[in-house]
Amino acid sequence: MQIAIIGGGAAGFFAAIHAKENHPQSTVTIFEKSKKVLAKVKISGGGRCNVTNGCTDIKELSEAYPRGNRKLRKAFGTFNTKHTMEWFESRGVALVTQDDNCVFPVSQDSQSIIDCFLNEIKRLEINLEMSKGVKRIESLGEQIELAFSEQTLVFDKVIVTTGGSPKRSGLDWLEKLGHQIEEPVPSLFTFNMPNESIRELMGIVIENPSVTIQGTKLKSDGPLLITHWGMSGPAILKLSAFGARILGEMNYEFKTQVNWINVQNTDLVLSGLKAIAADHPNKILSNFRPYMLRERLWHYLIERCGLSKQSTWGQTGKKALNKIVNILTNDIYEVSGKTTFKEEFVTCGGVSLESIDFKTMQSKTCPNLYFAGEVMDIDGITGGYNFQAAWTTAFVAGKLL
Repeated sequence: MQIAIIGGGAAGFFAAIHAKENHPQSTVTIFEKSKKVLAKVKISGGGRCNVTNGCTDIKELSEAYPRGNRKLRKAFGTFNTKHTMEWFESRGVALVTQDDNCVFPVSQDSQSIIDCFLNEIKRLEINLEMSKGVKRIESLGEQIELAFSEQTLVFDKVIVTTGGSPKRSGLDWLEKLGHQIEEPVPSLFTFNMPNESIRELMGIVIENPSVTIQGTKLKSDGPLLITHWGMSGPAILKLSAFGARILGEMNYEFKTQVNWINVQNTDLVLSGLKAIAADHPNKILSNFRPYMLRERLWHYLIERCGLSKQSTWGQTGKKALNKIVNILTNDIYEVSGKTTFKEEFVTCGGVSLESIDFKTMQSKTCPNLYFAGEVMDIDGITGGYNFQAAWTTAFVAGKLL
């Protein structure tokens, strides 16, 4: 049996390895259009490679996927985060789970993952063809013809693992085979705030605020990072993932509300501030921080309220306290544009899951054509989830049922 894997990324290598292990007599070839393989693996997690997430509860795990969660939930029964960790560790890659549940190689170097894959394809005698992009694909009934710039080859099975396409035109070749395509739009991006002075606080991480988008039901919490262009960090990236289509339709012009202390009951906050004013009337406002806020952030918020940093808590009247409550729980910022991580580009959209039999990852319109990874309309939030979706779908596709 002749098996072709189109795309030399994470899903491509994983699918090739499992296809060969499941069908040892077959010839498996990975075709990569560029001169580099596993490029996203190399740079992910700041070059450390966040291979998966430590979450082992399948229901909770599937909730990390704005698109594809229901289908993945079933697939995780076959291959999940626990299986991923066992797979790498059994091949000599020691892993460590951080406090935030992100899983990295103990080496803290993505090269450990790349070397593992390269060793596996060498051991299994899987062919790797670089600088070989597919120009055209055609179904020949039970076989599939792939046209390259210099030759045309016929295969018994083909697994497409080309990753996310930032443009719809990059999916035309699959649409021509009868697949439904979901419009690709950016999924993980940071919020640009060119007109907001909060950018002066760049580098500060606020541990657990809650963030919402005005006019929508989008809400998120978790660490928030202030950057020189606006806001980033898990709380923002989670919002961008779940709101990918909505925010795209808004042309990335909207207002975001930040509850810096993640306390929803404003009466409770007000009574807490009144207690501070009563118990510590002589304390300077800037020196006595409620809710253990970061010093620079607290000073910034006092000024944002129009209050003097040198005034005392005892001098803050009802009006001033209400201003502080409002700024702590409902601080509004104008977002104008986004910044995507170019190398770690994640899209929502791709081949519709309606066009794929998710039990096998086989195309419903083209026999013996399979899919794995981000080429499908599947994407997760940050934290190793996108790689896990790649491993799971590649594992299932590699069975070639």
